[in-house]
Amino acid sequence: MRVNTRTVFIGIKGTVLALDRATGEEVWRTPLKGSSFVNLALEGGCLLASTHGEVFCLDPATGDIRWNNPLRGLGYGLVSFVGPPVALSEQQRRQEAAAA
Repeated sequence: MRVNTRTVFIGIKGTVLALDRATGEEVWRTPLKGSSFVNLALEGGCLLASTHGEVFCLDPATGDIRWNNPLRGLGYGLVSFVGPPVALSEQQRRQEAAAA
């Protein structure tokens, strides 16, 4: 899935918003949990968001929640995200296309 480069994502007070980069207009808004800091990362067509001790995967085009993980037993601390390097992801995509 290709992410619209005209969109910027904002995490604030337990909510994720998508804004049009050119106009600042709100495209969508998705409330998650609580009213705390929201950490965001865009990984492989998935907008990852963490807040209030949970991780959510959002559809970057619509803001729909695809899945969430409550990270039981880990408290409410900040979550950091790391994904594979872009070059590795591109290499995997080519290998999968060649195998198909």
